[in-house]
Amino acid sequence: MTADLLNSTNWSAKALAGEWKALSGGQIDVIEPATGQVLAQVALANAQDVQASALLARQAQKSWAAMPYGERAKIFRKAGELLEANRQAFATWIVRETGGIIPKAMFEIDSVVHHCHEAAAMLTQSRGLVLPSVDGVTSLARRVPHGVVGVISPFNFPFLLSSRAVLPALATGNAVVLKPDARTPVSGGVLLALMLEAAGLPKGVLHMLPGAAEAGEALVTDPNVPMISFTGSTAVGRRVGELAGKHLKKVALELGGKNSLIILDDADLEMAICGGSWASWLHQGQICMSAGRHLVHRSLYETYASRMAEKAKALPVGDPHTQPVALGPIITAAQVQRVDRIVQESVRMGARLLAGGTPNGQFYPATVLADVTPEMPVFREEIFGPVVAISAFDSDSQAVALANDSEYGLSAGIHTRDIGRGMALGEQLNVGLLHINDQTVNDDGTMPMGGRGASGNGSRHGGPANWDEFTQWQWTTIRNTAPAYPL
Repeated sequence: MTADLLNSTNWSAKALAGEWKALSGGQIDVIEPATGQVLAQVALANAQDVQASALLARQAQKSWAAMPYGERAKIFRKAGELLEANRQAFATWIVRETGGIIPKAMFEIDSVVHHCHEAAAMLTQSRGLVLPSVDGVTSLARRVPHGVVGVISPFNFPFLLSSRAVLPALATGNAVVLKPDARTPVSGGVLLALMLEAAGLPKGVLHMLPGAAEAGEALVTDPNVPMISFTGSTAVGRRVGELAGKHLKKVALELGGKNSLIILDDADLEMAICGGSWASWLHQGQICMSAGRHLVHRSLYETYASRMAEKAKALPVGDPHTQPVALGPIITAAQVQRVDRIVQESVRMGARLLAGGTPNGQFYPATVLADVTPEMPVFREEIFGPVVAISAFDSDSQAVALANDSEYGLSAGIHTRDIGRGMALGEQLNVGLLHINDQTVNDDGTMPMGGRGASGNGSRHGGPANWDEFTQWQWTTIRNTAPAYPL
């Protein structure tokens, strides 16, 4: 077993394109958001690089799909073992490159270990059905791979969100071209490529090409890539969907969210405050499932708001690589400016600023806004920052109306002591993920993850959805003798 995957290959200023090599697109610096320090260099892919890798992946896919399932399963199990052996080195990269705290990095690693074992398990699951047929005919429906899957992953949980698409796509017999976000190319691409290469994945089956918009558009339009799995913003997702549709490709879009955490009048207030803190401040709020709206019954409203403000003021902010902090840096200075613009515009429109709201370089403190109304940007826009936005409601029907007043439809949480009431309210919400007596940020590789409306196109990642997304049905009939037709 390779003890040190990070040093097992010379990947500096390179990408995995059949082999580790420089690309014609040049190279980019990997920047630590907390300090501005250059951590490494990786190769940058352009359209020409993507085209070359897509062709190589298509050529490698058939032999990969034909490999005995037991041998393929061993590769995924070995990958999980290698990840366990390298977890501290991988976690350090996730912390420094994404700005996440250590527990967040460890969650990513534990989740990817789980996905490795789930990928191995997929290879012993049924791949089809025996359908009804007439005598003398066997009628089958089986799942077959698309061929090459293009995966475009984001910056916020890059190791996990790359892996949750790459691993099941490989397990179902596809080759993969992965384009990690250019802001987190090591956590989102290099780590995964090194792990799978060391585990024995055949050459050419996985290509890892860090890139910007040019590389992404080339991947979506390449004729050798019949499916795209995209995780990222709704604005970019619309463009991906448009291009994929034009080229008649299957596309799985997991996009943004404006998620509501609903606190009913009979809720356990302590648990609701605990969950609300996690839902908006975990990883600086840079999660598609973060609670963008805290909808609180008027009887609990002022207490909830004041307690949230107390918690916000007590949370330390700083460099998670060198300090024991609760919140690290925002990914870029431009994103800090965006978060602050949303907060300040909402304050000018009447929101009460109870805590935070003042950036310090690339750090933004835990922030609490009360008296938020639907016309404010903090109510309408996805923030992707550590902001609790609190609105009051007087009835369950009003809570439903506020929660559904959005183009998004990803996640919702409801706190109540009455499970039946919570379920009845939840059934009225336009979301893909619903959590009764929990908050909005939940993830498990065995569940189908995805949203509705501007949060996605109904596609899902995880569990049984992986077969739906990364394969397609093929109908096959087998006859003992050929039939005679009347013409």
